[in-house]
Amino acid sequence: MQTATTAGAGRIQDEDTGGAAHHFIEVADQTLTYRQVQIEDLTLTGAQLAIAAGFKSADDVSVLQVLPNGELEDVRPTEIVHLHRAERRFIVIASDRAYRLTIDGQLFDWPCRIVSGGLLRKLGQVPADKGIYFERHDQPDCLLGDHDLVDLDAAGVEAFVSRKLVWKLNVQGVLLELHAPTVVVREALILAGFNPDQGWQIFLKVTGQPKQPVQLTTEIDLRTPGIEKLRLTPKDVNNGEGPAKPCRAFALLDIDEAHLDRLGLRWETIIEANRHWLLLHEFPLPAGYTVTHTQLALEIPPTYPGAQIYGFYAYPPLALASGRAIERTQLRGVLLDVEFHGWSRHRGLAAPWNPATDSVVTQLALVDAALAKEMGE
Repeated sequence: MQTATTAGAGRIQDEDTGGAAHHFIEVADQTLTYRQVQIEDLTLTGAQLAIAAGFKSADDVSVLQVLPNGELEDVRPTEIVHLHRAERRFIVIASDRAYRLTIDGQLFDWPCRIVSGGLLRKLGQVPADKGIYFERHDQPDCLLGDHDLVDLDAAGVEAFVSRKLVWKLNVQGVLLELHAPTVVVREALILAGFNPDQGWQIFLKVTGQPKQPVQLTTEIDLRTPGIEKLRLTPKDVNNGEGPAKPCRAFALLDIDEAHLDRLGLRWETIIEANRHWLLLHEFPLPAGYTVTHTQLALEIPPTYPGAQIYGFYAYPPLALASGRAIERTQLRGVLLDVEFHGWSRHRGLAAPWNPATDSVVTQLALVDAALAKEMGE
């Protein structure tokens, strides 16, 4: 086994100090963490090995010798082990019985009723790129994490197998089986046979959450619980009557609408759950963010412009290319079935909101300043 944590992998070296020779064995507990133990004789019984490991007696102690092929062999209290040329690794655990299990067909007698996925990985020397599955006859096999526990007290031999880890992702009805836990949306579309440059609206569906628009550059972590599929919708789908008109659920100030039209952005006013939103599509971002554009939303108070606009919202959540976290982005708002993350940004005491002079125009200036500030500008 390759689980010893002591210095010097391989066979333990004896020491000759000029007097009596000192010999060493390696002893592990139920965590399979090894330590060196000094012995004075190379011919020991199972009971003597238990005492050498620190137990007061051999009663209710299980001594297992780790053989060169990784198998475990039970050493009875009166059985003699000759250590001159034998493997000197032992697992010594307080236990009154052994539980039989197999890992990839190899038989082990394990002295504890409970075993974890991590211990099975050590015991069976299963590499990190493989998962350990608990084989079950009446239901699908169960993938075990390192901290998952299995009770071995059931009847019969408990069988475990290792397999190459596979993560599945449904891309518009095409089921991908991937050998890495993360995938970029563009790569997923290509693997599923879709042209990523054709122009798609792409949504990630996670159980219990609103659908999430994603970009071609978005990286999906397939270890996230509840991931269902990527759904593709061609952009600008209509019935031949031309592009759909933007939503105007409520009016803004004339100065606001004129400014938004000058910016050349597609914008809409939307009411959802009694909250009034101004939504700006493909809002440009300064260099240094992980995306170049975002959907920007301002929540417009019912008494605007008498009441101030507070902060701003973006989807997808903005992140810096440097990896540094952005502070004060704890606000949340659901718009068009997706969750926007809001930036808590407000004016200082020296320049409070003034209904006579402030508007969407000045609020967008605050947005630009806040986005640039994160880049040190």
